[in-house]
Amino acid sequence: MDATLLIDRRTHDLGGGFIVGRVLPFRKRRMVGPFVFFDHMGPLELAAGIPRELDVKPHPHIGLSTVTYLYSGAITHRDSLGSLQEIRPGAVNWMTAGRGITHSERLEYARAHGASMHGIQAWVALPREDEECAPSFHHYHGAEQLPEFNEDGVHGRLIAGAIDGQTALVKTHSPLFYLHWNMAADARRSLGTQYPERAIYVAQGAIDVDGQPLAEGQMLVLPPGKAAQLTAHEPATVMLLGGEPIGERYIDWNFVSSSKDRLAQAREDWRAQRMKLPVGDDQEFIALPS
Repeated sequence: MDATLLIDRRTHDLGGGFIVGRVLPFRKRRMVGPFVFFDHMGPLELAAGIPRELDVKPHPHIGLSTVTYLYSGAITHRDSLGSLQEIRPGAVNWMTAGRGITHSERLEYARAHGASMHGIQAWVALPREDEECAPSFHHYHGAEQLPEFNEDGVHGRLIAGAIDGQTALVKTHSPLFYLHWNMAADARRSLGTQYPERAIYVAQGAIDVDGQPLAEGQMLVLPPGKAAQLTAHEPATVMLLGGEPIGERYIDWNFVSSSKDRLAQAREDWRAQRMKLPVGDDQEFIALPS
């Protein structure tokens, strides 16, 4: 098929040696629907007693929702609203920054027990009318909140949004879909044309999309208006995402906005320490990059 774009993940250090594969944003494709950021974490084997330098220390966000989704391992989330939640595989942490929030992501479980860390963190840009909404945090788990199916060698979970007649209970701000498929070898399944912007990412294994090979660590951005047939060459973990476009967004560090002036204000607010640090984790923070 004629793909809009094939994107390979690029190595990025979150700090302290925690290496991730960055997929979005990309110079030729900044967003897919409202998805403005997509990082693949791991797989990374962590031994008990790992140093705190691997943790993601308190840092700020504006203008977006973050969604952390794990295949294995655990992350302890704390934020400036007072939320304390351990993220586990298959559950969804959906944090809406709006006008501003801070949070930390600690590897407390791995530090105590050791763990294989593997997952995805994505950012979903907010529509202009919601960019300055009140911050919020919600945790979702189980098939009643995150619909699942198991058909013809494909086990799927709807992480957020709506597609194929199913709707997740995750509170979102614009039309989107975010799916996790585990595909057995030789399994086949199609992705329809409900949304104008769609992408497929292979987190493990290898598939083809209408005959075009897609390897681990690659994202294929699809053209609008044409269904895509996915075939797994081996057991594969696949993420499918997209939605309605929401317009141009600017990114500066951890801040997302439709206004460059608002980004400058957020940087100054963080530099001047005007943003409240996470409750229970306020003794250190990530300094504003120069």
